[in-house]
Amino acid sequence: MDVLQYSPQNLSEPPSLYPGYVSTVPRSPRQKLVSIPQTLTEVTGPVDFGDRLLRAPVHDMTRQGKGDPIGERIIVSGRILDDRGRPVPHTVVEVWQCNAAGRYIHKKDQHDAPLDPNFTGQGRVVTDAEGRYRFVTIKPGAYPWRNHHNAWRPAHIHFSLFGAGFATRLITQMYFPGDPLIDIDPIAGAVPADARRRMVSRFDIDTTENEWALGYVFDVVLRGRDATPMENPL
Repeated sequence: MDVLQYSPQNLSEPPSLYPGYVSTVPRSPRQKLVSIPQTLTEVTGPVDFGDRLLRAPVHDMTRQGKGDPIGERIIVSGRILDDRGRPVPHTVVEVWQCNAAGRYIHKKDQHDAPLDPNFTGQGRVVTDAEGRYRFVTIKPGAYPWRNHHNAWRPAHIHFSLFGAGFATRLITQMYFPGDPLIDIDPIAGAVPADARRRMVSRFDIDTTENEWALGYVFDVVLRGRDATPMENPL
């Protein structure tokens, strides 16, 4: 497919205004959205976008420091698919996450948890001909986020997908199976209940490597009835 985008019939998206997710109240639009058609330049260029303009791929996020990061090593893999289950190759997949203690390397994150000098929480790959990607990382921790009293985000990894051009970007979050915080999280709760499960990865014994790391599979469907909920489909 040439353009990384959603079908207007997709009903899995969270609303722009969801009062339980407090920051949507001041930032959600108050007027009807204006659709701006994309030009040929935006949807087809530049050529080899993922290889030429982005930084080098980072498949193993546990090898970016001088030593091993602290936490549970995991493997996250999957496929990027269209609405017919066909692979979407050459998609740039970027991920970012907090460390095992629930802390991001960001000046605004002042959570009372330690930083890990051997973990940046950033990864980047390009899908192969079968639409496959794979990361080695550390399982992120939960963290407080002050949305309401005693609010904690479930463990999650942010995903950013770029298509053939810089203007075709989609963002979502991946959760882990069995996490009790998902059911009480306003961000996850903003997604319609029947679509929320599509944001939860599944444990996979075949992805798991013996005596080394547990494996999780997270397939992303770009459009159609089974589309993965995204934060910015418009």
